[in-house]
Amino acid sequence: MDILQLIQSNLLTPIILFFLFGIIAARIKSDLKIPEAISEFLPIYLLAAIGLHGGIEMRNTGFENMLIPMLVAIGLSLLFTLNHYQILRRLGKFNIFDSYALASTYGAVGAVHFSVGLSFLKNQGVTSEGYIAAILAVLEPLAFILAIFMTNMAVSKQIKVKKQSFSDDDSTDIDVGLSQTKTKISKVLHESITGKAIVILLGSIVIGYIIGEEGFESIKIVFDDMFTGAIVIFMIEMGIIAGQRLDDIKKVGIFLIAFAIIMPLFNGTIGVLISTALGLSIGGAVMFGLLMASASFIAAPAVLRHAIPQAKPSLYITSALGITFPFNIIVTLPILFTISTLAHTGEGTIDLFNYITEGFM
Repeated sequence: MDILQLIQSNLLTPIILFFLFGIIAARIKSDLKIPEAISEFLPIYLLAAIGLHGGIEMRNTGFENMLIPMLVAIGLSLLFTLNHYQILRRLGKFNIFDSYALASTYGAVGAVHFSVGLSFLKNQGVTSEGYIAAILAVLEPLAFILAIFMTNMAVSKQIKVKKQSFSDDDSTDIDVGLSQTKTKISKVLHESITGKAIVILLGSIVIGYIIGEEGFESIKIVFDDMFTGAIVIFMIEMGIIAGQRLDDIKKVGIFLIAFAIIMPLFNGTIGVLISTALGLSIGGAVMFGLLMASASFIAAPAVLRHAIPQAKPSLYITSALGITFPFNIIVTLPILFTISTLAHTGEGTIDLFNYITEGFM
């Protein structure tokens, strides 16, 4: 099956169809709305299911087998965040605050992307390494912390330059004024780690690790068999929200639209190729690549609204949810799956992970 056929097939899956249905409902100004209680419950349920499977897989495979992929993922996430900033600041001509906010949004990972990716692989009859859920949990706050640290450094530099340009009396006022734009990283770190998404994900991973496959059997009907159905309902809400954001797309500009499409696809492709070299399976490489391609539109607004208040939410929310998310789940996922399949079935595939581990044994 070539890429176009895979994309067409993906378009006809219930998850994508219900997402498009949500967009249409929003565009015709229907009063369709997911009840608030269900809207709050679904993300918690999906993260709990992902975490349980991840914990069970960690127990089966061992922490040492996921250490190198996790370290590589951390390195790529930080590298991509810095690269995003340079592109947005130098080529896109965005201000410092918007550049770092957007860079961290696209350097962070999306749990909703991850859920859709798991369902996509299930439709293809492919499995993935469950411990990637643990990588998801680790990567969630990293890009935000880096962006806020770099923003604080930039503000400090501005303070120093301004103080050199004015008298001592004026410099005191400038110091106080600009210092108010700085954010304590410890505060952001606490908010990121103690946020409900990270707490439920990490807690579920620990519980999954403790109970193992035998303990999971008693709750399998809830956290396995009902998983796809829950995503379908959740995608209706995502479609409604995305549909409401479509009018804002023309406000973000051509450059950001192109960035929101090209960079995730580029990052995802790099992620697939590197994870394949590390020895991950076809499905594992797809999920690893999807983490690199995803953008955060749930955690990002909650963190950045307080951490970088000078940044415009209309830019990072609209680009991530209105552009990147639909493109990723409809187009990027099939492309990453095709690349991963070719990389694994082609001649000369290198299992770098086994090569490294054997070198240390």
